[in-house]
Amino acid sequence: MSRSPPRPRAYAPDPAALPGRYCDSHGCPLPGSYRAPKSRSTLNAPATSPDYLWFCLEHVRAYNLSWDYYKGMTPGQIEAETRSDTAWGRPTWPLGSLGSQTFDETQISDPLHLLATGRIKRDQKKPGPGRGMPAEMREPIQTLGLDWPVSLDVLKTRYKELAKRHHPDANGGDRAAEERLKSINLAYAAVRHYLTDTPRMAASA
Repeated sequence: MSRSPPRPRAYAPDPAALPGRYCDSHGCPLPGSYRAPKSRSTLNAPATSPDYLWFCLEHVRAYNLSWDYYKGMTPGQIEAETRSDTAWGRPTWPLGSLGSQTFDETQISDPLHLLATGRIKRDQKKPGPGRGMPAEMREPIQTLGLDWPVSLDVLKTRYKELAKRHHPDANGGDRAAEERLKSINLAYAAVRHYLTDTPRMAASA
């Protein structure tokens, strides 16, 4: 089983060090194999940039111990730098400051209409006519074309209207009208029975 090559130690010489370069510490004859930035503004400069100092291992350790990233900054600059570091340098906004912006749904590509489906489901949860309707009343109420809740007076008025409109005598003996009237009679009977046995429903309508 082959093993991956060991990782270089943290104090391994910098691969970008040029051969023959000596330590920048005054009077040090050792090779300068470790680079150190001259200032905080050159931390990401290329390795070949003159913005780096090159030291031996001993002197780069001493340089790192004396390094002060915030040297020369005002307290306000230090606080701003600290806040930026907590967000990894990315812009941030106070909580809720963007909530007042209007959301433009036309800017989103939704070829599968997934957002539209979710919006319909949310809309169905909103309170509106029919809230609290018993399951067994949905079909009769729909047949009669009424909204829930409904009172006995409204139910009777609607029934008379539909019975007159769909009576076979008023439709030339049409069989379809007769079948429609049968459905209306059954729906009316079901709703009237429910309202009669549930007085509170009739009173609240």
